[in-house]
Amino acid sequence: MFDKILISITEKIIKDPGYSISYEDACKLSVARNNAVDLIICANKIRNRFKKNNVFTCSIINAKSGRCSEDCAFCAQSAYHKTGIETYPLSDVEKMVNNSMLMEKAGATKYSMVTSGHSLSDGEIDSIGHATEEINKKTDLSVCASLGQLTDTVAIKLKEKGVTTYHHNLETARSYFYQVCTTHEYDEDIRTIKIAKSAGLKVCSGGILGLGETWAQRVELAFFLKELAVDSIPINFLNPIPGTRMENRSLLPPMEALKCIAIFRFINPDKSITICGGREKILGDFQSWIFMAGANGVMIGNYLTTKGRSAKMDMDMIREMGLDICRGA
Repeated sequence: MFDKILISITEKIIKDPGYSISYEDACKLSVARNNAVDLIICANKIRNRFKKNNVFTCSIINAKSGRCSEDCAFCAQSAYHKTGIETYPLSDVEKMVNNSMLMEKAGATKYSMVTSGHSLSDGEIDSIGHATEEINKKTDLSVCASLGQLTDTVAIKLKEKGVTTYHHNLETARSYFYQVCTTHEYDEDIRTIKIAKSAGLKVCSGGILGLGETWAQRVELAFFLKELAVDSIPINFLNPIPGTRMENRSLLPPMEALKCIAIFRFINPDKSITICGGREKILGDFQSWIFMAGANGVMIGNYLTTKGRSAKMDMDMIREMGLDICRGA
């Protein structure tokens, strides 16, 4: 049975774009027991109000793999972990461009070049810029990049070369961050987000859920992303990788993961929410529920060091849900 407070909050969000759920109410909804289905139904109404039936599909290439100097506890690419992944330097321009064309053919509307490490050298940034120009010439993809920490100069160069969106996850709430990473400060990530915005780039920033954070910390992250006014929020779910410090963490239950998506939609009603890594492992047969839970984007294809399911399966899922793939979603 629907809670009157839940119905009231949902109606306010739908009717008044200026209304914002309070931190206290978001926390109450998140910890309330046996309300996942009600939250999902209401989040779907909010998604439909702000995004209609439009969804987008993004894809990535692991353009530079491994040997990362950061100690993120979940990450297979950290030099602090022994995970047996393939490591290699920045891919050549031709490989990045050819992969983008393959992913567009598979159904992607957005394409991101992702690199491991704290940041890239000037020469590596030049290669990313060249690849971006070629991708824009040869495809209709929106080009994104996830290259670590930014400087003003690099951000402006990426914008001039045709990158539309910069991706830089906060990973988790500030209050939990140092349980996850100790090799750089949270404020450094915030600075990169602000630099990207100042350069005129759209910003894609979210995190990974299931790292051991509390519901209050999930709400904290969602509200801070709202405060930063990011354009898109990618939500990942921890898929514990052997050899990392989080290899023994339990998987989130499917309904808890869907409830997470719903809470993020309540807090950020007009933003894009993309479901990315870990969804196959966590959600299983419930993957189509991500849209009902409030998402309007999904990553297709493979992830950085783990395999995704076939892009065709995801494209079929979207069509079966009666949703429209839209580049501007």
